[in-house]
Amino acid sequence: LIILLIICSFVLVYLLSNKDPNKPPSVLLNKDTPIFKSYSLYEPETIIETNDIRDRMVLINFFASWCVPCKVEHPLFFELSKSHPDLYLLGFNHKDKEFDAKNYLSESGNPYDFVGIDSDGMIALEFGVFGLPETFLINKKGKVIYKFMGPLTKEVIKNEIQPLLH
Repeated sequence: LIILLIICSFVLVYLLSNKDPNKPPSVLLNKDTPIFKSYSLYEPETIIETNDIRDRMVLINFFASWCVPCKVEHPLFFELSKSHPDLYLLGFNHKDKEFDAKNYLSESGNPYDFVGIDSDGMIALEFGVFGLPETFLINKKGKVIYKFMGPLTKEVIKNEIQPLLH
């Protein structure tokens, strides 16, 4: 009975703390952007590294051609790019075949300023990605200021991302 009361107490405290179990906190929040280096999907000789995104607002999105939720959020990146032209959109194609990724972006359009390849998943691992899609917002100081797990929606962009862009 005592053990049951202790368990119930912890559950009650958790429920009253207004935490969403679908949105676990990111250990990266307010920390420096993880170190990464990636080759371009389109120009294999072109590389992007962590230092290349300093001094600018950057939205990083991990996606793949085989990811259905990624396809749902994809059109929103065009809108975000249009409404915030200073925002640098960096897409990481995660554990995907280059041919499939190029076809996907050819058919659906490419909203990204740069598409990096994360074929072995090591960049996603550095960012603590749990599943696709996942999106991160990096401020001009190189700090991770926002993380979203799952497909973005218009409401999330309007209520959570846009206020951070001003």
